[in-house]
Amino acid sequence: MPQDYNHPFFAVIGCFDTKPEVYNHLRNQLISSGASVAMINVGIMGSTGLFPVAVESEEIAEMGGVTLQQLREKRDRGWALERMAEGCGQLLKRWQDQGKLKGLIGMGGGGGTFVFLTAVRILPLGLPKIIISTLATKDLSSLVGAKDVVLIPSVVDVAGINSVIVPIIDQAAAALAAMAEVPLSSSNTKKGIIAISMFGNTTDCVNSCTSLLEEKGYEVMAFHANGIGGKAMDALIREGIFDGVLDLTTTELADEMCGGILSAGPDRMKAAVDMKLPLVVAPGCLDMVNYGEPKTVPELFANRIFYHWAPNVTLMRTNKRENRKLGSHMASIINPLKESVAVVFPKGGFSQVGELGGKFHDPEADAAWLLGLCETLDPAIPVIQVASSINDPEFARAAVNQLMAFIERKSEIN
Repeated sequence: MPQDYNHPFFAVIGCFDTKPEVYNHLRNQLISSGASVAMINVGIMGSTGLFPVAVESEEIAEMGGVTLQQLREKRDRGWALERMAEGCGQLLKRWQDQGKLKGLIGMGGGGGTFVFLTAVRILPLGLPKIIISTLATKDLSSLVGAKDVVLIPSVVDVAGINSVIVPIIDQAAAALAAMAEVPLSSSNTKKGIIAISMFGNTTDCVNSCTSLLEEKGYEVMAFHANGIGGKAMDALIREGIFDGVLDLTTTELADEMCGGILSAGPDRMKAAVDMKLPLVVAPGCLDMVNYGEPKTVPELFANRIFYHWAPNVTLMRTNKRENRKLGSHMASIINPLKESVAVVFPKGGFSQVGELGGKFHDPEADAAWLLGLCETLDPAIPVIQVASSINDPEFARAAVNQLMAFIERKSEIN
């Protein structure tokens, strides 16, 4: 184990069977900063004698539900990486629950990067996480998810000591040491924290809601409903960060259904329900599906109504059939929450371009969403219909007032 196991330490994750020299240099740099270090070996073909290893790959494999011998005999690299990532994640969670982790760092190519990024998903935001990777300039969003990981390009392969990799390792070690010294800020002066979803087309709504909530003493965290933003909001909801949720921009549901580029996956919106948080939802920007350049729009949608928001952003208007399905789908998600969820319906339009005079203004399609919602919604859940569009201050007041009523009721019960 680390030199000083009684105090928080840095965990170094890597394949010591193939890259021991670079990890030895990294370890020495961290120790020179005065830190205690635990070396975790996730390489399945061996270890090293260059430095003490706190947890060997045999133990990591067992935490992942297999033996190291099984991993070696099967000769399935992808499966082996998944098992080692699972085992490493379990170890890190145990250490985090015990208050032992000060920060994490790793290095590697495709395999090492996968194990590190998958394992650290289980850890909270604010805990320093750095990886030096050959893939750092690629799109790793599916692996990083909603976590605050610092990706540093290795420039050269992480395969040995040389004049390029050494300063990169030195700077990464210094960055980790510095990050660990930054105290996490506290919101003790606030009544609570509210999550809110937004888009360019609902900015005025979110700004109005934020002002109203801040006047009441709440801190507001806005999340851009661009796929990654929805996943980040849901991940933080599950970490217990928030006291309530205004999920007013649910456009990611439309992208999931129609193959748009901003889907947040099939579990979008379920976190608040699972955590039983006070929740107010709306069909914000469900009048659109997001695609890239016009040529990226699937051919089956060729005759639809489009709005070119930017040269690389093409919005497609959802139709009555799609909106009815989306309304029913949202109802099925929120039904289990029942007593602390409400729907606010903007009769004047779901977005800036869906308002009167906007290219997506279509009251019949909007009404189809409400029909689909009410066909599936538990009758106990209130549906508040507001005459204005979603970006009108009247809508913001209705949404905030309903959320405050839920929060106050919860406070009285507790």
